[in-house]
Amino acid sequence: MTPLLIVISAPSGAGKTTLCDMLLQNYPELCYSVSCTTRKPRPNEEDGVDYHFLSANAFKRLIDEGRFLEYAKVHDNYYGTLKAPILDALREGHCIILDIDVAGAEQVRKHVLNLPPEDPMRRGYVDIFINPPTPDALRKRLEGRGTDDDAVIEKRVRNAQAEMARAGEYMFQVVNDDLDTAFRKLCDIINVRAGLI
Repeated sequence: MTPLLIVISAPSGAGKTTLCDMLLQNYPELCYSVSCTTRKPRPNEEDGVDYHFLSANAFKRLIDEGRFLEYAKVHDNYYGTLKAPILDALREGHCIILDIDVAGAEQVRKHVLNLPPEDPMRRGYVDIFINPPTPDALRKRLEGRGTDDDAVIEKRVRNAQAEMARAGEYMFQVVNDDLDTAFRKLCDIINVRAGLI
């Protein structure tokens, strides 16, 4: 199979994490890209597994050296994806999932399109946007979590609408109105792009 670099984006509450976890359970050659961050580890997080935890100076040095495929500053902390581990994994025959927002996906897309056609990142690149069925359905899912107050939910819905407006930039879109159907559509995309069918 062709090793794939799979970029998946979705608004908060669209079911992206659940779908990505289902993919990992069904494709042994798939693995998550481990991002770098300057935020402090949470009690249950492990360096190198959940994130690569870096100092701000170390992160900025990697930016200056051009080592990131994409990066951003979010709420006073940096987050980013290193190029080298992705390239290594693709060369070893693995598929990589990048679970990133639309701004990060745009950075990756621009980088990949400037690579030569034979580069493993360009050859295996695919990006997919997971849409909720409707903004109202998204609001209900966010409310159903019971983790956020009304102001946070409103902000997430506004952000979601801005992200959904950019869904057309992606090669594929999957609407998650039914989890099993959405998962089958994701599998179909991956199977075709990897040359499995």
